[in-house]
Amino acid sequence: MNSPQPAVSTFSRYVRDSARAGGVPVVQPRMGFSDPRAMRRGLAAVRALGFPTCGTVTLDSYTRVGDHGAARAACADGTPLNGYPIVAHGARSTRAVLAGLAGDDFPVQIRHGSAAPFDLFEVMLASGVRASEGGPVSYCLPYGRVPLATAVAEWQRACELLAGAGGVHMETFGGCMLGQLCPPSLLVALSLLEAVFFRQHGVRSVSLSYAQQTSLEQDVEAVLALRALAARFLPDVDWHVVVYTYMGLYPHDPAKAGHLLRGSAELAVLTGAERLIVKTPAEHSRIPTVAENVGALRTAAEHARRVRADPPASPPAGRDAPAGVLAEALALVESVLSLDELVGTALLRAFRSGLLDVPYCIHPDNRNRARSFLDPAGRLQWRSTGNMAVRPHPGASAAAAPGRRAEQFERQLSHWNRAETFYSRSGKSS
Repeated sequence: MNSPQPAVSTFSRYVRDSARAGGVPVVQPRMGFSDPRAMRRGLAAVRALGFPTCGTVTLDSYTRVGDHGAARAACADGTPLNGYPIVAHGARSTRAVLAGLAGDDFPVQIRHGSAAPFDLFEVMLASGVRASEGGPVSYCLPYGRVPLATAVAEWQRACELLAGAGGVHMETFGGCMLGQLCPPSLLVALSLLEAVFFRQHGVRSVSLSYAQQTSLEQDVEAVLALRALAARFLPDVDWHVVVYTYMGLYPHDPAKAGHLLRGSAELAVLTGAERLIVKTPAEHSRIPTVAENVGALRTAAEHARRVRADPPASPPAGRDAPAGVLAEALALVESVLSLDELVGTALLRAFRSGLLDVPYCIHPDNRNRARSFLDPAGRLQWRSTGNMAVRPHPGASAAAAPGRRAEQFERQLSHWNRAETFYSRSGKSS
C-alpha cells in the first residue's frame, strides 16, 4: 500500500525550491522586537536583501511562559521586551506588521520557546502565519520546571490545532538542546524524535534542527546522520534540515565570531542543509540590532556561495565507525520508540528510565547522570552515559582530572573564546 503524499507547506516549498535552485541554504535571523513598528522594519530589511531569506518573529519571555498580562502591561507603558508579544498585540496588529511583506516569496516563522504554546499558536494562525518551531522536550527541559508530562500533553494539543489548520510547517528544536556540551548523537536523536512526534499528531511538513558544535568534521557526520534517519523514519513527511550557527557562549572577539558564523555556512553547504539560522557577533552580550542581523545574513550567504563555487577537494565526511554519530543516534532512537507506540508516552518513559539523559540539564524530569567532554581534536564525546543505549568514549577515563572538573567545565563552556584555531576545514574563512 502506498504511503500518503506529504502535505508541503508554503514555507517548506520556498525553502526547498530556493536551496535547490541556488545550491546554498536559505538564511534566516532570530530577530524579534516588542514594538510592532520596529518588528515590521526588521522584516522589511531582511526581505530587501536580494537573496533567499526567511523572516522571523521571535517572541518575548513573558509570552513564552504564558504571562500575557505582564506582556500587555509592558506594551501599555512602553517597556521594551526581548521579543514580540504576539498574544498581547493580537492577530489584528500582527497582520498589520506582516501586510505586504510576508508571502510565498518571503515566508515568516514564529519562534517562541514555550512549553505550552497553544495560545500563541491560536494567534499565530489567526495572523496568517503557518510556520513555527519547538518541541515537547526541547522547549521544556532547558527552560524551566514545567513537568515534562505537561509539556508533552500541551504540545500534542498544539500540534493537533496546527494540523487542523492545514499547510503548517514545524521545526524541531531538539538539535539545539542546551546550546552546547550535548554530544551530537543525542542532538540528532532528539531532533528526529520530535519530528516523529509532530508527524504522529498530524503535522506532515517539518524541518529537523542541528546546532553547530566544536568540530566541523563531527558536525558534518552529525548532519548527514540526521538526514539518513529522517529518510528512514519520516518516509511520508515533507522535511528539510536546518543548521544553527553555534548556540553556546559566543566569542567576544568579533573576528572569532565571524569565523564561527562562516564556518556554520560551510557546514550547511557541505551537508546539503536547506536552511541556516545565523547569529551575530553582538550576541555574546546583548540583543542585536536590525543592521547587525542583516550583516550576519549577508556574511553567511556570501560565504555559502563561496564554498559552493569553490568546494573543498576532500570535504570532511561522516565516518562509518561502530561508535559513529549515526550508530549512536540510531541506538538512542530505537531504544525510545520501542517503549510505546505513542511517541509522547515513549519520551516520558525514556526520561523516567534514563534511556534519554541530557548532560548538565537540571530539570527535575532529567536524570542528569550523563556527562560529556571535548577531546583533543575538539570533538564532543561521552564521558558517562547513565542508562542510555550508548557507551562512554574510550578516552573518557584519561580525560577525567579529579579535583579539576569545575575548571574543565568552564574551559569547555568558553571553548570559542579560548580557541586558537578556527571552526572550518582550512581555517581560511575570511
